Amino acid sequence: MKTSLLNIIRFIVLILMQVLIFNQINLFGFVTPYIYPLLILLLPFNINSVQKLFLAFVLGLCMDFFQNSGGIHAAATLVITYLRPFFLRYSFGLSYDYQTLKFYNTPFRERLAYISLMIIVHHFVLFALEIFSFSHLLYFLEKTLYSSIFSIFLIIIILNLISKED
Repeated sequence: MKTSLLNIIRFIVLILMQVLIFNQINLFGFVTPYIYPLLILLLPFNINSVQKLFLAFVLGLCMDFFQNSGGIHAAATLVITYLRPFFLRYSFGLSYDYQTLKFYNTPFRERLAYISLMIIVHHFVLFALEIFSFSHLLYFLEKTLYSSIFSIFLIIIILNLISKED
C-alpha cells in the first residue's frame, strides 16, 4: 500500500514537473529534458510485469495528452519498461539476479549505467517516432544525444535530492 501511494505521488509530481517546467526548456532550439521516465526507473524491481507495462502506458499516454503528440511518449515508455529487466541485469548483475538490489546502495557507476541506458533508449525511440525521416538523420542524432545528456544530468540531480539517507 505504501509503495502504491508513493508511486501515485511520483506519477503526479513528475507529470506536473514535466508539463509545467521541463517542457518550457528548449535549449538551442532542440534540446528538451524529459524527466518523467524517472517513474519507470524507480519502480520496485519485483513489480508485476502487467502492472509495470500498464503504468508505463498510462504515463506515456498522459504525456501524449499534454503534448498532443499522438502516442510517441506511450511507445517510448513501453519500450524502456519492456527492456528494463535487461538493463537492470546488465547494470547491476548478480545483485539484480538474486533480488538483493537496493537502488540507493549501489555504486554510482552502476546507477549511471542503468539511468543512461534507459534514457538514451527512451529518447532514441521518442525522437525516431517524432522525426520519422532519414533526411533529418543528423538532427535526430543530435537531438537524441544532447537531450539524453541533459535529461541524465537532471535525473541524477533529482535522485541526489530525493535519495534516502541512512
